[in-house]
Order: sequence, then C-alpha cells, then structure tokens
Amino acid sequence: MRSLKIILLSSAFNGLTQRAWLDLRQSGFDPSVVLFTDEATVCRQIEAADADLVICPFLKDRVPQQLWSNLDRPVVIIHPGIVGDRGASALDWAITQQARRWGVTALQAVEEMDAGPVWSSCEFDMPAEVRKSELYNGLVSDAAITCIRDVVEKFTRGVLPAPLDYTQPNVIGRLQPNMKQVDRAFSWHDCARFIKRSIDAADGQPGVLASIQGEQYYLYDAHLDARRGLPGEMLAVQDDAVLVAAGAQSVWVGSLKRKAQPGEETFKLPARHVLAGRLARVPVLDSSIAHQAFNEQAYQPIRYRECGDVGELTFEFYNGAMSTEQCQRLVAALRWAKARNTQVLLIKGGRGSFSNGVHLNVIQAAPVPGLEAWANIQAIDDVCQELLTARQLVVSGLTGSAGAGGVMLALAADIVFARAGVVLNPHYKSMGLYGSEYWTYSLPRAVGSEIAHKLTEECLPISAIQAQQWGMVQDIGPRCPSAFSAWLLQAAQGALSDEKYAAQRMRKATIDLEPMDRCRQNELAQMELDMVHNRQQFAEKCRNFVFKRKACQTPQRLIAPWALARKGELVD
Repeated sequence: MRSLKIILLSSAFNGLTQRAWLDLRQSGFDPSVVLFTDEATVCRQIEAADADLVICPFLKDRVPQQLWSNLDRPVVIIHPGIVGDRGASALDWAITQQARRWGVTALQAVEEMDAGPVWSSCEFDMPAEVRKSELYNGLVSDAAITCIRDVVEKFTRGVLPAPLDYTQPNVIGRLQPNMKQVDRAFSWHDCARFIKRSIDAADGQPGVLASIQGEQYYLYDAHLDARRGLPGEMLAVQDDAVLVAAGAQSVWVGSLKRKAQPGEETFKLPARHVLAGRLARVPVLDSSIAHQAFNEQAYQPIRYRECGDVGELTFEFYNGAMSTEQCQRLVAALRWAKARNTQVLLIKGGRGSFSNGVHLNVIQAAPVPGLEAWANIQAIDDVCQELLTARQLVVSGLTGSAGAGGVMLALAADIVFARAGVVLNPHYKSMGLYGSEYWTYSLPRAVGSEIAHKLTEECLPISAIQAQQWGMVQDIGPRCPSAFSAWLLQAAQGALSDEKYAAQRMRKATIDLEPMDRCRQNELAQMELDMVHNRQQFAEKCRNFVFKRKACQTPQRLIAPWALARKGELVD
C-alpha cells in the first residue's frame, strides 16, 4: 500500500502543529504543512498536492467549501472541546465555568462550524487552577496527539466518522458563543480567585480588559497573593510584576498590553515596563533567592531549594522570553547558588516553556531595538557562562519546549534531561540571526559538527526522542509535570554516581575555558552585525513576530517532497 499523504493545514506552525508534525514523522509518515494565507492559495496548494487526508491542528480560519465538500479527502478539525462542544472560545468557557472534565474532539469539516461527524475524542480531568496557554500546551496538546493518531489509524482502515448526535446521553457539549470582554469583565472589588480565573481563561489571547489607575489594559500572567489593600491599589512591584489589591486578597499581574487607540498597534510587555511612569511611590520588593524562602504558591519567578547534595533552581519567565533584566536576575541567582555547599546544580523551568531565548517584545519596545537586542544577547550569554563555569555538576531539566537560545542555555549544562513530549527548535536562522549562547561550543560538543550544522541550517523542530538519539538529551522523564519534577530531582541526585554519566563527570573535571571564551567572542562579533547593523533583516523579522503578522506563504522547509512538485509559492 502506498504511503498516506497527510497535510497539516494550520494558521501557524505553532507548538501543537509542530508536535503533530513530529509525531506523524515518528510514526513513519511524511506530513506536509500548508499555512493558511488566503482561501484561493490554500485550495490551490492542497489540490495540487493530491493529499489523502487534511488535518487541522490549529486553524482560526473557516475551511473553504472547495476543501470540505470533497468527501474522498476528509478535512479533520482538531477542536479543543468535548464531544458536542462548538465555538472558538472552548477553553475560555471551560476554565471560566470550572469544568471538571474536558477534552479534544476530531471533527470532519462541514459547512457549519464544529458540527461535523466525529472521528475521535479524548477526555481528561481539568486541573483546579490552570491558565489557558498552560492547558493548551499540556493536556489539550496531549489529547490532540491521541486524536490525530486515532484519525490516521481509522482513515487507513476505512472507518467512517460517526454523526454528531445530541440525543445521545454522552454528548454533553453544546454550542457556545464566542467569549467577549463583557463575559470576562471583573471589578477589583471581586474575589481575587475569581479575578485570577478570569485572567487565566484569557491567557495568551486575548487578555482581560481592566482598569489600572484609570487607564485600560489587557491583563495576563496572574498570580494570587495574601496581602490586602484598597481594591485597585498597586501595593508592590517585584521583578516585572505589579501587585494589585482585590477583594480580600491581591493579584500579581505579570504582563500587560495597553488598549490601543484607533489606528494604533500595541503588544504585550512586562507589567512594570508598561506602568513605569506610575510606579514611583510603589514599594519594590526584594526578589533575590537569598531573601525569599522557597514557596511554590507565591509569586517567585526564580526559586531555590536544596535537597541533599542538589541545589534546585527554578526559573519561570512568561512565555519563555528572557529580557536583559531577567537574565541579570538569573545570573545573580546562579552566582548565589554556585556559592552554596552543594555538589549538583539543577536548573529547570516552571510552567510553560523552558526558554525561548531573548525577549523580542521588550526589544521591539526599546528606543533603539538593535541596541536592546545587543544588550539582551550579552546578558543571556552571561547566564550560559555561569552554567558552563560552575564548580558543581550542572543538570538542566527541560520542563517545557524550548527554542533558539533557550535550547542552547539547556545545553550549557553538563547533563540534560527532558520531559516527554517537549519540542525543541535549536536554530536561529529563521529570525535572521547567526546565534549565540555559546552554541558553537555546546551544540557540537553534544551532537558533533555535522548534526549541529544540520540542526541550525534546516530550521526544523525536533522531538525529545530525536534529541536523545543525537546526544542533546541524556534521558527523558514522565510527561506529567509533577511526576517529571520528582523524577528530575531523583535523576539529578543519581547523576553524581551513575556510571551512565561518568563521561560527563570526567569532562567536567578537565574543562578548558579558553575554547568557550573564543566561541563567545566569535558569536558576538556575528550577532553585532545581525542585531545592531541588521545584516539579515532581524529588525523586520522581530517586528513581524511581535505584531503577529500573518505568514504570506508556506516556508519551503515545511513542505514534503511529495507535495512540492507543483508548488510555486515558496519562501525560506
């Protein structure tokens, strides 16, 4: 039987689409990607490819009639809702209404949105406290992959989808309206938990519109706090977040987007940056790990605890973006941790992404973006330097996906462990950058020069399994975040004596700093040309990323050879 030709039709090559692409390849398929640009182009590309099956992991646009009406080539929508649920705000309502169970449904596209026959479904228990982006990239992503596998298996066997039947008692989902800002609205007099849940349900996009000191902002990245004050009053600043009094408690708000005026575009930034002119009299809290006791419930972007010989440092930066100041705080924390009487230094991420490198939004907002980028890249290099030169055996835990400098930051450790299912993007070229973070030292050290060249030039994602096969990752732990954290700590403790890591320990004992320094200087010389002098259009690519410009065409690297023959509209 000929190989199944599968197209992934998506609004963006986002985390879920990347994971679906990798999983299909791992299963022996060669999926091709079509990014939704305009209806005519999408139809032309899919028809020309002569695909057997179209799967839509992440699609904001309606499927054109020309595509869904062809019953010989099903178009399957991966909908983040239980069977019967319909509408674009599925996760928003599920979090707002505190659903106990939720799921993902694979539906065949028909004229009516989310009303087609059901190919597959997968349910899960909803966490008590979860933000939308965390839910989407975690349990929803896991369930989506299960559904995609099931769809492909059923299609291969000739199994047809089942009509959506609301008379069945197990079909409890219903059509829900698109959630509007009036549905998300809160008062600072409301319960802090209610406010946090409102922000959680809008995390990522679109945020919750609320007033702070008379000005309108979209709010993101909320954390509870027990301190009290006059509702709406700003009580404190810590790192990038501001503490706002609410009801009987208060809420940390980590990111804001100012409400745009007509004809204006705004974007998310750290809350302290947005409110800078209003914080003169607001107390600034000491956030250093030397000052704060470890508390998983408190707002602590950088946390530290010791377990026997292991010092565990957890950093959690919103969306995995690391600004110049965040890097500087992390450097200070690492220096403090390195001075402790421990034998292993374990660094790991918190919720969400591990790290995606420099903070493109902060760079774009700077008076001279190129100079801020230049400062940012040197600051994250300093983070990597602290890891590379640590006395302790350094272990990094990839708790979430990582990209560009975030991957290389993990590789600065002596040993790398990854949570199952994470996706890595170990490249810079697509952003118009040569790359830094000691990548010319750490990546060839891990995988060899040939694979290092392949990874950085092809600009494709890789799975944790591939990373382990190539030597970037030494072991893979459980997918469940809490189970992975426990597994990671145990693995870090065992790294001191486990024979599997004898080579890493020997390498640590005989490290030569000169090649590292030389790599850094050579990389920075190239990055100055890219960031300050805009050699490869980094400025334009940064702007397009920050303002979420829609792709004009599907990059050629995402199109499978079998789908490439008659495609004329390709870009690098």
